[in-house]
Amino acid sequence: MLADVMFRAAELVAEGRQVTVLADEELLSTQNAAEILGVSRQYLVRLIDRGEISAEKVGTHRRLRPNDVEAFKTARDANRLAALDRLTALSENLGGYDLGGKP
Repeated sequence: MLADVMFRAAELVAEGRQVTVLADEELLSTQNAAEILGVSRQYLVRLIDRGEISAEKVGTHRRLRPNDVEAFKTARDANRLAALDRLTALSENLGGYDLGGKP
């Protein structure tokens, strides 16, 4: 199992992606989760307040489960790719990729 994790991490690093290893039961601070998602802490807090990503209160602090952060990131990335696909299709339909016409 450890070899599988290391192999997958090496694949991601080779693709130029960042890799973070966390224990499932570890809770993340909003700052840590924001860094993993590549967003500001305040933006993450707004996502939590709107119910777009779940968090729990530990005292006065919000804490997030790594699985919830990863699920949000996966869904966000899928939505971004779908939007780019729609934009590309729209541009193709409108002739945005046609060569010629303009110098």
